[in-house]
Amino acid sequence: MFLKVYTTNLGFQSNPVPTFSPIFNPRTLPYKTPKLFESSSSHRNVFVYRSNVVDKQQLVSFNEPENQLIEALIGIQGRGRSASPQQLSDVTRAVQVLEGLEGVPDPTNSSLIEGRWQLMFTTRPGTASPIQRTFVGVDFFSVFQEVYLRTNDPRVSNIVRFSDAIGELKVEAAASIKDGKRILFQFDRAAFSFKFLPFKVPYPVPFRLLGDEAKGWLDTTYLSPSGDLRISRGNKGTTFVLQKKTEPRQRLLSTISTGKGVREAIDEFISSNQNLTGGETELQEGEWQMIWSSQVETDSWLENAGNGLMGIQIIKKNGQIKFLVDILLGIKFSMTGRFVKSGNSNSTYEITMDDAAIIGGQFGYPVEMESKFNLELLDDKIRITRGYNNIVFVHLRMDGLKKK
Repeated sequence: MFLKVYTTNLGFQSNPVPTFSPIFNPRTLPYKTPKLFESSSSHRNVFVYRSNVVDKQQLVSFNEPENQLIEALIGIQGRGRSASPQQLSDVTRAVQVLEGLEGVPDPTNSSLIEGRWQLMFTTRPGTASPIQRTFVGVDFFSVFQEVYLRTNDPRVSNIVRFSDAIGELKVEAAASIKDGKRILFQFDRAAFSFKFLPFKVPYPVPFRLLGDEAKGWLDTTYLSPSGDLRISRGNKGTTFVLQKKTEPRQRLLSTISTGKGVREAIDEFISSNQNLTGGETELQEGEWQMIWSSQVETDSWLENAGNGLMGIQIIKKNGQIKFLVDILLGIKFSMTGRFVKSGNSNSTYEITMDDAAIIGGQFGYPVEMESKFNLELLDDKIRITRGYNNIVFVHLRMDGLKKK
């Protein structure tokens, strides 16, 4: 049996790589409870979803159209593979708006295009090449593109970083500038760099024999004046959104995915957010998955579920709130209640939960439970709240409803 491999087209739109498919599931990570929120320093396990962000901590400001695109990207898993139709529509609309504006003129001639860019989103991630299907849609891996055109050896490279402990795959292409927007490239070398090996492992693709299959082009259709956001389109019609620096909300999601520095990231985010939002915040309608909390586990999962310390929260415009937790094999715990704005604050809600049941298919078994607590809303894009027993929660929107 022979394994057929091809080369990759720049912009992560490749034809080539031995096909193996890593399985990615939400990981269980231990963390310390932030003392900031007056909770115990005990450990617990939480399920987290990795976000696609650059590991840089500098503050960066984006203009309003750029912010619309960044907000549309928040919550999309697999760099677009798991996006709902509404999410795809929001991203497409935001991309088209930016492409219609004047970014940096002749971006390929600007020094702002130089450097390492992280892939945040791509269209067709499930139907492109094996390398794109295998790596790009897996949130656990970081995917970058390096652009260095002002050297004696101009190059553009695609990089898949498996982890800091494992290493990366780097596929390089000789590059040249065709005009103010287009870069021409031809792949000519690639290798795996594993941390546990003192040498590089060649990537098994015969670039010299591939001819035109190793060639392609990449257009930059928008480059932000700050040099931190780029939109590109490849020769096979795929659109890419890439970033250099990230704003506090994105960095918060990144720290949650790693389980390190969450307290500092929340501190930074709340501090920066207070300078931006002085008005009233609202609990947004939709389904919200809890991805992190400062909770210390109790012995009773039922108590945790009844106080919203696990699972999904569903918010409705009529003032109804529901906690929904998958138990096992289609059996769910459901608890419904009401929320009203507290008279003392524009960002605090009074929550009353009093209708609980264990549900299996068409049948339900009522559970006598009641829970009352205040919920302080600290952010409503990613939803950061302080609730029951002064516990801080981070929820990520999981449905396709339009963000307000």
